[in-house]
Amino acid sequence: MDHQPKFFENLSGTGKAIGVLTSGGDAQGMNAAVRAVVRMGIYVKAKVYFVYEGYQGMVDGGDNIVEVSWESVSSILQVGGTVIGSARCKSFRTREGRLQAAYNLVQRGITNLCVIGGDGSLTGANLFREEWSGLLEELAQKGKIDEDAVKKYAYLNIVGMVGSIDNDFCGTDMTIGTDSALHRIIEVVDAIMTTAQSHQRTFVLEVMGRHCGYLALVSALACGADWVFIPEYPPEEGWEDSMCVKLSENRARKKRLNIIIVAEGAIDCHNKPITSEKVKDLVVQRLGFDTRVTILGHVQRGGTPSAFDRILASRMGVEAVLALLEATPATPACVVSLSGNQAVRLPLMECVQMTQEVQKAMDEGRFNEAVSLRGRSFENNLNTYKLLSHKKPDAELPKTNFNVAVLNVGAPAAGMNAAVRAAVRVGITEGHKMFAVIDGFEGFARGKIKEISWGDVGGWTGQGGSILGTKRTLPAKYLEKIADQMRTNNINALMVIGGFEAYLGLLELSAAREKYDEFCVPMVMVPATVSNNVPGSDFSIGADTALNTITDTCDRIKQSASGTKRRVFIIETMGGYCGYLANMGALAAGADAAYIFEEQFDIRELQANVEHLTEKMKTSIQRGLVLRNENCNENYTTDFIYQLYSEEGKGVFDCRKNVLGHMQQGGAPSPFDRNFGTKISAKAMQWISKKLKETYRKGKVFANTDDSVCLLGMRRRNLVFQPVAELKSETDFVHRIPMEQWWLKLRPLMKILAKYKTSYDVSDSGQLEHVAMHSPKEAETGAI
Repeated sequence: MDHQPKFFENLSGTGKAIGVLTSGGDAQGMNAAVRAVVRMGIYVKAKVYFVYEGYQGMVDGGDNIVEVSWESVSSILQVGGTVIGSARCKSFRTREGRLQAAYNLVQRGITNLCVIGGDGSLTGANLFREEWSGLLEELAQKGKIDEDAVKKYAYLNIVGMVGSIDNDFCGTDMTIGTDSALHRIIEVVDAIMTTAQSHQRTFVLEVMGRHCGYLALVSALACGADWVFIPEYPPEEGWEDSMCVKLSENRARKKRLNIIIVAEGAIDCHNKPITSEKVKDLVVQRLGFDTRVTILGHVQRGGTPSAFDRILASRMGVEAVLALLEATPATPACVVSLSGNQAVRLPLMECVQMTQEVQKAMDEGRFNEAVSLRGRSFENNLNTYKLLSHKKPDAELPKTNFNVAVLNVGAPAAGMNAAVRAAVRVGITEGHKMFAVIDGFEGFARGKIKEISWGDVGGWTGQGGSILGTKRTLPAKYLEKIADQMRTNNINALMVIGGFEAYLGLLELSAAREKYDEFCVPMVMVPATVSNNVPGSDFSIGADTALNTITDTCDRIKQSASGTKRRVFIIETMGGYCGYLANMGALAAGADAAYIFEEQFDIRELQANVEHLTEKMKTSIQRGLVLRNENCNENYTTDFIYQLYSEEGKGVFDCRKNVLGHMQQGGAPSPFDRNFGTKISAKAMQWISKKLKETYRKGKVFANTDDSVCLLGMRRRNLVFQPVAELKSETDFVHRIPMEQWWLKLRPLMKILAKYKTSYDVSDSGQLEHVAMHSPKEAETGAI
């Protein structure tokens, strides 16, 4: 599919007016979307209007519909909720209301609407679009507008973005606000766990999700909850007994606390509600455990948006403007959405219909269908949760007589422990004996290896760093000793969780196969590094947590800079030679520039950035934020850039610098990293089982082909196993980065939102796709 890049310079918004509104329940990240729509709109020379208070403001008109400037959306990126307000609107449901709304829009020449809201808001927008020409004719008959206006504003274009913390919209992997809501839930669960641990308590947590169990399911997966209740997958008859047996078994295994998560819309198989109080009473009556209920309520909607939501919303906002510029009277109303890490456009009504199908399936008791209609990612979450939460009795487990070792290699990354837990538990379920290697390849050579059980990894998902211990040492100098240990412990397969060193380590081990038979076993690597610099994967475990740390710190620094006025901060991020953290951190924090190794820069560019900031100081936004990757240039160091800016900005702004350092490797893992680590690692373990069966001959495992040493990575929309030997050609070994990196495409986005002129390749966007109904088979092949 080699087509010429298509640049959006050819798309002009001159003469077009775009209205942006937020409607329905608020969600963190809506402001990032509003900011992106406004700035991209102004960038392509369109007029952009705020519609305050959702559809109510559209009906009321007047001061509720206001043209906005670049500065109008300054400082809102890090604010939760929606600054333009949202209201439930009864009058827009009537034709009179919509007639009034159409009149108010035509008065200002607005024929392009960008609606950020849930399925109700988007359905309303579509109806409005269908009625538009009829409404204008009626207005003309009543003499409110003239015939020219009817012709001139004949068509209304609509693009939707889904803002909903429940992630209840079909066709999108993630809706704006979902990741932030998970952050709030996980913060609470982590806090509750310490008090529950102290008192040996059981906690029943109720999370939002009246019709969709996504938040409950993913938070249960991310904190290793004992039991979860969701509307799409009600428990079987007699669940009361099995839940109580499970809870008391866990207590018997010396587990001091139980966590039960209940979605507010949870039901049993007869469609009767299961409430958190009911669950609590059951535990108290049957088991006599000290049990408390915590209802999270609107906390989940609050707080600052996570880095993921800011980037998601910014990408969608820009894509929405492009979709409006390209829209013709024949294009159906569309939703911009994310699939894997790709922006896609989907017909709005197809998504709405599918979302309604799920509800219908649940109402009629077709629960399996409801789960598969929710999409591959939901189904995978559910299957992984079922796999990891219940240990079968030993008698029921298969016995394979295979021994599998798990180790961490490289620098610590948040989420490594979640990956180890998933590997150990899936391995045990598959019938293997699991071994943990302490301190990477170095510990392996020294014989620091022990069997690890199901219970040993309990409570690991929320722990930061690496509990097993990790070292950067490569195996080459210990080959003989490692081979000895593999023979002594009869290790039949290896799972390595780590960064670039893990990748190099697997290359070294597979090269040593000629000399040592011990290495002729299946080996798989799961990428875990804050730098996100491993070839063969778009994401690495730990990068999301580091990005959130950078974003939080930048928010605080921006606040400090706003207070002092006319101040520019230079912030240095980690990442080796890989600019992922600096670039994405800049996008999520609303920075003015990000210096990275992948995009060479010279003194002229530094000069242009200083001039850009000097101009900015003349406006009402008197602060600057510049990110620099630690290795972006050996001569233009952080100190050099700081001194240059200080000198050139004399009398206009002053400068401060901040090196973030190792705080980027620490902290509790974000929900994304826990979830990603858990799912990718479970999948890697299933691959090991399959390879062990394939390579077991005459009483021993012998695997010496390239495809028995793989890296499991996320590529665009799927999880893919790739032989490490094949990835060599995609790697820049000197700088330890992949030769091609997907996120470089988002670089112009950051520049546009910071008011730089740039060219932006939009070849990837623009095709309207259809909502795919998938078969259960597809769920196994790879979406996360």
